[in-house]
Amino acid sequence: MAKISGSEIRPGTVIEHDGGLWAAVKTNTVKPGKGGAYNQVELKNLINGTKLNERFRSAETVEQVQLELKDFSFLYEEGDALVFMDTESYEQLELAKDFVGDRAAFLQDGMMVTVQLYEERPIGIALPDHVTLTVTEADPVVRGQTAASSYKPAVLENGIRVLVPPFIEAGERILVDTNEISYMRRAD
Repeated sequence: MAKISGSEIRPGTVIEHDGGLWAAVKTNTVKPGKGGAYNQVELKNLINGTKLNERFRSAETVEQVQLELKDFSFLYEEGDALVFMDTESYEQLELAKDFVGDRAAFLQDGMMVTVQLYEERPIGIALPDHVTLTVTEADPVVRGQTAASSYKPAVLENGIRVLVPPFIEAGERILVDTNEISYMRRAD
């Protein structure tokens, strides 16, 4: 662990605070007319997901936690568990579907993910930012629809629903943002 100043906290920084592990989600430097500047930080608890807003003055120090990042390959789903393999040691890691959340639907055979570990315990997982999927159903375009409302619902091969432009048809492959769960563009 390393000590950093409260003004050095940036989105993605993981700190130990109030006896818990917190990741900075958003930060905003505030310079009030009176008094010293401070860093307004939105924190998310890495263990239970609760959120917290804190002010850190630049004179304050916090413990920055270094997480171990390891690459794993997704193998298969078994009940409520997702099984991954460490690409170096070939050891298997089982994570609950709830741990991965809604984005578990984007996991594909052999997909590489990065697991964040703290003292050998998984506390976070990062999927690729975008994946290519096939559209299985797309609503027909309604004639006379204005351009502003022209996105239409579509269902992807993994069962996820997204809004797509009117020219996307069933059977086409598209790039989907796994963070926003949204259409990006047609796949090449």
